[in-house]
Amino acid sequence: MFESKSGIFYIAGVGFFVLAFVSNALVPWLMYNNIPEQTVAELINPNLRYQFEDLARRYPESFNAAYGTPPGGEAEHDAWWNEKCEEALRVGHKLYVGEGCWHCHSQFIRPVSNEEERWGPVSRSAEYQNELQRPVLFGTRRVGPDLCREGGRRSNDWHAVHFFKPENLSVNSPMPEYPWFFDGSADKPTARGLAIITYVQWLGSWQESYPYYEAYVKSPLSVPEPEPAADAPAADATPAVEAAPAEEAAK
Repeated sequence: MFESKSGIFYIAGVGFFVLAFVSNALVPWLMYNNIPEQTVAELINPNLRYQFEDLARRYPESFNAAYGTPPGGEAEHDAWWNEKCEEALRVGHKLYVGEGCWHCHSQFIRPVSNEEERWGPVSRSAEYQNELQRPVLFGTRRVGPDLCREGGRRSNDWHAVHFFKPENLSVNSPMPEYPWFFDGSADKPTARGLAIITYVQWLGSWQESYPYYEAYVKSPLSVPEPEPAADAPAADATPAVEAAPAEEAAK
């Protein structure tokens, strides 16, 4: 076998196959086998809570119809918001998978071809160790943009209009309309509409900066604004204007 070229190529092929299996399958499995998988409840973070509560402020009737109203006690109030946010996140994930969004959108920023400049920091393996990555939604096509860092880049209103009628925001957009996420208009999202928006706003919400893009306004929960000095004038204060002397006014 070793005396012919075909035998050498055969042995080399088997060897490279074993090497690829060990380096791309066995070693990663050994590295990450003991890392605990995050539950959906553990994925709730302040940035996502901010966006979820913002949905309640923007669409109170739709939100109350879908999730009810929070209880009065402080502890119960916080637990209620986390519970409903988890519920919306689970439903939104199922809708994202069921509607085939992953056919046109990837959720993986590759370490090649200046992708970091286009979409944000390269994806890390730890980001995918959670329940919402079953099935894994890396995606293989980008008919639309990568969504791995989409959360916080645009407002909830923008996403509502975009799901209802994409061409209102992106001319000649290939994205289909999703009228079944709404009750007749973009300002009346149903429980499914609220859930899919919650899921999209979750993508990238675990980043230290939310979002990473300097061109967009950062979440007030991620980058708190400095408090004004005690002697600083109010932001809307109008500077006093002294009255002109009588002789100048007469001129």
